[in-house]
Amino acid sequence: MPHLSKIPTSPTLTFDALTAGPPAAPLVLLLHGFAESLHCWRAQVAALADMGYRAIAPSQRGYSPGARPDTGDTANYHIERLMDDAMAIVATSGYGDARFHLVGHDWGGSIAWALADRFPDRVASLTVLSRPHPNAFNRALQMTDGEQAQRSRHHKAFLEPDAADVVLADDARWLRERLAANGVPAAAIAKHLAVLGNKDAMEAALAWYRARGAIRGPLGPIRVPTLYIWGDADDTVGRTAAEGTVDFVAAPYRFEALPRVGHFAADQVPDRVSALLLAHVASHPI
Repeated sequence: MPHLSKIPTSPTLTFDALTAGPPAAPLVLLLHGFAESLHCWRAQVAALADMGYRAIAPSQRGYSPGARPDTGDTANYHIERLMDDAMAIVATSGYGDARFHLVGHDWGGSIAWALADRFPDRVASLTVLSRPHPNAFNRALQMTDGEQAQRSRHHKAFLEPDAADVVLADDARWLRERLAANGVPAAAIAKHLAVLGNKDAMEAALAWYRARGAIRGPLGPIRVPTLYIWGDADDTVGRTAAEGTVDFVAAPYRFEALPRVGHFAADQVPDRVSALLLAHVASHPI
């Protein structure tokens, strides 16, 4: 069963993490997105451990109380720092320069794409939920129909100074309604709010958006075996961006479109996501 661990990567950064599986087994690192928490991976962490993998799902920078640098300096939350955290967690967990499997959803997907681009020799397989390859996402954002831009309009709202108060108002009504509308069960919503439903954590989570703003650097073609999972009811990612991801992967690639599934697939259809993930990592052993 997954259990909550502490992973110190420096004197000032200690990450909470869901972990399971033998410590020396092949590593699968799972990176959550917004507006969820490490708990979105609880089913996958358990399933991976049952199949003999070491699964680690950290509560990322700002979400972990022990890894929450000053949100007033947005450089603390730049994607480079988020990437550094992921690699430090891998090293601190005993995997040094070893290869590992990488999984990401939403913002965690952005980090995962970037890591696969930068460290193709380290990443044995890549699995991304919802978030398209950044180049495909950028291309869709720039299309004249404005469809993807409309889906992504909430990003600008997150840059407002009072965004955390707005999201948390009325017992986090916006957050609860968004998760529920995407099929996230009530028990899972409660777990995410236990992490994210306070002002300090929310300010830190929104600092990710403020650190990057509207800038999304282009990446090269991904040279890592890739599974991309997208729900066709995802309210933030349209079909054009999702289907366009194939143009930016120069490795074995599988695109899995899940009917009637929203943005938070790991919570909404955990068994389906686990089955796809297990088959993918098994096809690309370390």
